[in-house]
Amino acid sequence: MKKDLIVNAEIELLTAIKYADVSVLERILHDDLLFNLPTGETITKEFDLNSYRSGKMKIDSLEASDQIINIIDDSAVVAVSISLKGTYDNNPINGVFKYIRVWKQFDGHLKIIAGSCVQLA
Repeated sequence: MKKDLIVNAEIELLTAIKYADVSVLERILHDDLLFNLPTGETITKEFDLNSYRSGKMKIDSLEASDQIINIIDDSAVVAVSISLKGTYDNNPINGVFKYIRVWKQFDGHLKIIAGSCVQLA
């Protein structure tokens, strides 16, 4: 696996998040995904997709920086800072968050199998 594949997958992911493109998220997120929110709550793929489908999650702006990618066999670990503005269930989201995501290759397709996020500022 090459880093440029992961860079492109991350761009596709962030674009899908920004525009609430559920079809892309459906394809990219593994069915058994677990993701830890800054609150400590662990969510699933279905929970995440439903927050976009329902319109609860609205992103106004999203900017990535300080990306680190480690390739480990058929997996990649990405650490990235995201400056995020938007709303969730009409509550404002405005800050810088540090994400870690684990991508794994399945039959030539990259999927996110795990992730976590903490708020930095």
